[in-house]
Amino acid sequence: MQYVIGFIIALFITLTGVGAGTITVPILVLFLGVPAPVAVSIGLMFSAAVKLILVPAQAMRGNIAWRTLGYMLLGGAPGVLIGSLVLKQLVTAGSENVVNLLLGIILVATSSWQILFSFRPMGQRSEVKDRSHWLSWLMFPVGAEVGFSSAGAGALGSAALLSLTPLAPAQVVGTDIAFGFVVSLIGSGAHWFTPSSDSTLLLQLIAGGIVGAVSGTLLSTHIPRRPLRFALWIWLLVLGGQFLFNSYKIYRGERGEVLSHQHVTGFASRSGN
Repeated sequence: MQYVIGFIIALFITLTGVGAGTITVPILVLFLGVPAPVAVSIGLMFSAAVKLILVPAQAMRGNIAWRTLGYMLLGGAPGVLIGSLVLKQLVTAGSENVVNLLLGIILVATSSWQILFSFRPMGQRSEVKDRSHWLSWLMFPVGAEVGFSSAGAGALGSAALLSLTPLAPAQVVGTDIAFGFVVSLIGSGAHWFTPSSDSTLLLQLIAGGIVGAVSGTLLSTHIPRRPLRFALWIWLLVLGGQFLFNSYKIYRGERGEVLSHQHVTGFASRSGN
């Protein structure tokens, strides 16, 4: 099953351009029952592994705008370290349900924004003013989101590049892939030496992912990207809602246990008197 999931995730990454972490975490948590912190750790490492295959090809084609990438990493690199630290602190404090809640919020917000963004009319890229110096500030919270949830680098990075730079579409894709690779690599390093790592599951996903990436490359010229990407965001929006619903159920259960304990304790205290 893990090999199949790795294949499916890499296939959709190649066909839609949606980031590996955005897809990987909800699938691992909701379908395999992997704890959220472990899923985030695996999502970062899997994303880095898949994009390691893609980055050299983008570089050889001249699709990476190195100066723009530098602006992005200036904010994204420290952001991903801070996001990883926040996740570690929540796990240490035993607040895994808070992690699930925040992951649900991130998925719902990102998916909703991308669905709305997909209806935006596409103008000429040459008409967009070069405001790439803003990327350093904007990529800091994006990097923090990646470190905390492994999601956001691909979706939010490409949207920022489209809005703030006059880069050609191929350069937007190449630069965003390079940004996602570096921040995922940094986040992987922050998560690797923690209990929230599962090397066996990671290797199984990568093995299936390699086949999925090759298959997606062969199919990409025959399948329209935009409708498939839109459908994927709808699906991720539903999964985000499932995260929120599950988190609410756990909260209600924990709340009920606390109230029940308080009732029993109060009754025992009154009986003793």
